[in-house]
Amino acid sequence: MPKLDLSQIPFKGGSSYPGKLAEATAGRFVQRVGDAGGLTQYGVNIVRLEPQGMSSLRHYHMEQDEFAIILSGSCTLIDDDGEHDLQPGDCATWPAGEANGHHLVNKTDAPMTFLVVGTRTPTETGYYSDIDMMVKDDENGFAFTRKDGSPLTADQIGDDND
Repeated sequence: MPKLDLSQIPFKGGSSYPGKLAEATAGRFVQRVGDAGGLTQYGVNIVRLEPQGMSSLRHYHMEQDEFAIILSGSCTLIDDDGEHDLQPGDCATWPAGEANGHHLVNKTDAPMTFLVVGTRTPTETGYYSDIDMMVKDDENGFAFTRKDGSPLTADQIGDDND
């Protein structure tokens, strides 16, 4: 069993969200430990949220399960049932197809980390609870549209084209 040297796996920021929507996750950094270990059937990431950072826009998956466990610090899980404080050792699960938009937000003044594990499927559809956006992922990559499949407008993604 190969041991991973976490000090050699960088934390990377950034987002695949279109336009200015990507700014929502500016305080999120991901260490792709599953990829570093050669895993292909599911993703395993350590995520660091800086103070006031959020893991994602509130979303849910149609084909992929998600599991998270808090490693250090604390955060707030926000889902369709409200806000839930999470501490180290607390876990949360989101089964595929369950329409419960969720994300984690660090409302503290210190960084926090969590481990997230998710299914990898050849295709995926996700929906965003608070905005009119859907994402489809396939062999061509991510495609963001409105929930009805029509194109996003510059106004929806905060892109002034300036």
